[in-house]
Amino acid sequence: MVAFIVRRVIAAVLMLVIVSVATFAIFFLIPRALGQTPEGMASRYVGRDATPEAIQGAVKRLHLDEPLVVQYGRFAKGIVAGQEYSIGPRMVQCPAPCFGYSFNNNQPVWPTLLDRLPATLSLAIGAAIIWLVAGVSIGVISALRRGTLTDRLAMTVALAGVSLPIYFTGLVSLALFAYTLGIFPGGGSYTPFTEDPVMWFQALVLPWVTLAFLYAALYARLTRAGMLETMGEDYIRTARAKGLKERTVVSKHALRATLTPILTIFGLDVGLLLGGAVLTESTFSIPGIGKLVIDAIRGNDLPVVLGVTLFAAFFIVLANLVVDVLYAVVDPRVRLS
Repeated sequence: MVAFIVRRVIAAVLMLVIVSVATFAIFFLIPRALGQTPEGMASRYVGRDATPEAIQGAVKRLHLDEPLVVQYGRFAKGIVAGQEYSIGPRMVQCPAPCFGYSFNNNQPVWPTLLDRLPATLSLAIGAAIIWLVAGVSIGVISALRRGTLTDRLAMTVALAGVSLPIYFTGLVSLALFAYTLGIFPGGGSYTPFTEDPVMWFQALVLPWVTLAFLYAALYARLTRAGMLETMGEDYIRTARAKGLKERTVVSKHALRATLTPILTIFGLDVGLLLGGAVLTESTFSIPGIGKLVIDAIRGNDLPVVLGVTLFAAFFIVLANLVVDVLYAVVDPRVRLS
């Protein structure tokens, strides 16, 4: 088990290196290959209204006129050891991990990401608990009552959940439950947990339900399909023939085997959301990482966009690592050599 974890950690580190190379290529190599000049690259660091002198100064400060290999070396070194940026007459230290320096906000990207992370964590974890419990439960019930009215109604709701975009269901829920009925606060009312736990909970109920509605529908359909396939296996018939209770057959045999693909998708979904739930945070004006990257795109703030991309990739790789380790716990058929 320990050897397996070590191998997976090494593979995760190598994957992060590959991700850093791919990210650098997307933001720097491809634009240069398509004819982008160093001045054009620099304009994405200093904002839309920068003067030619400021752009030319950014080219020199950011070393955008150097070979791409040298630029990637500086980029990778900044992540591991940090680097310095020239801000006019003075130098600013960007400590490791340095994901860049936002000249629009005059601060390193990493502290900004950490400042926005609690809101994104609150949204992602709360919604994940709701959609996992609701989606798997509805999928199991639907599979056990295949062909009944309950099954058809559940799958109809699941189809609606998968089909409707988050910004539609989010705006409808805001209009109905916040602005018409006044049950929940409206958009932009997020309060940190440390300041007021009650307001924190009330402000996140609608975002949680809206986000979970989409994912729960998908998980319900996947769980139903997996349960229907598993319930027809020989070992399920053997368990029933041995006289085991139906609850034991379903929970310890059928559902446990069905959870393996669910666990894989769950890890990827949570990892992706921790990198920023863009649509949900924008709809409800939650000051998380997703809202941060949208504001950075509008403000032409490339370092923030680049930092969020690396930040999201880290969570996805970490989620894959955790899922691989948990496979042996969920599915006894998995053997780690």
